[in-house]
Amino acid sequence: MPVPLSLDDHPHAAAVLGSALRPGGSPSHAYLFGGPAGTGKRATARAFAAELLAENARDPESARARTRSGAHPDLTWVVPSGAHEMLRRDVDDAVVSAATRTPFESERRVFVLERAETMNDEAANRLLKTLEEPAEYVVLLLLSDRPNQILPTIASRCQYVRFDPLGAETIASALEADGVERSVAKGCARLAPGDGERARMLAGPEGSALRSLAESLARAPLAGRVGQERPWDALLAVAGARGRAVEAELDEALTAELETLARSERRKRQTEYAERSRRASRRARTETLDVALGLAGLWYRDLACLAAGVPELVHHADRSVELGADAAGRTVFVLRDAVDLVEETRARLAFNVSEDLACEALAYRLERLLEPASAGT
Repeated sequence: MPVPLSLDDHPHAAAVLGSALRPGGSPSHAYLFGGPAGTGKRATARAFAAELLAENARDPESARARTRSGAHPDLTWVVPSGAHEMLRRDVDDAVVSAATRTPFESERRVFVLERAETMNDEAANRLLKTLEEPAEYVVLLLLSDRPNQILPTIASRCQYVRFDPLGAETIASALEADGVERSVAKGCARLAPGDGERARMLAGPEGSALRSLAESLARAPLAGRVGQERPWDALLAVAGARGRAVEAELDEALTAELETLARSERRKRQTEYAERSRRASRRARTETLDVALGLAGLWYRDLACLAAGVPELVHHADRSVELGADAAGRTVFVLRDAVDLVEETRARLAFNVSEDLACEALAYRLERLLEPASAGT
């Protein structure tokens, strides 16, 4: 049976997973879903798990529905609990220990690990034994936006499933199917190259404001107005609000879960749950900043395209007047350096650096780089 999800844009994934689900097919014990963010790895993993757990089930449709909702007892979904890494405790009980126990109702137990490239050495070493000697009923699905960063000892024991960047038209069509106006869908698809999830975020209620803030962050250095405008302040406020919203949502869910536990267990879990909420808040803030910085970098890339005489490659197609003004008198080389500065800051934010200081430093470094003496002709 084919995976019940459109994989037209991912022929390699369709071939590998389709083969595993055909009558007489034999799924591997471990898969590594690798490819850029927003290409459908998570949705495909859930659909694939649904088919695996529905096989020979008494009620296949019920098994599929419960897997899709995350309620199937033989599905375990792991996300890193660390601010930016997967810790040993994330895999110890949820995967390593659980993989030694037979399924509750299905013929298999499926374990999905998101952001697998963030596993620290302890977590990877713990998982390695399960990968080396898996029980016959175990299927592991590792998801990664950066599969080249996964330890070779882990990656070599998984069957690789490649997810390619999505085309702009594919992303736009998906947004339209969700009710987004055609022109907005096309614009968001161009601003999130290959990343369907990021395009969806930009098309959402916060997308327009985030795009405006990113543009301010990119343009203030070009105008020499960083000190007067402090464009990072408003951006940090939006990111902070997003972090607090995620924290409050998770707190509510965890509080409900705590109420189901015995009093002694509840006390033990409270500190752990508070830390999970704090880390989720940090991730949400960082992700929001990353989207904005990505857009700012794309602005400089568009300026470089204009400076190089290739306007057809511009992504901010609806801002041609502003881009033309900003590109005047600037060289491709300086603009490429500006892109590099933005990307360097995005990489730094993946670690526990001060978000405020990192964004402020970026703005002033960009201003120094882009001042008229550097811009030149």
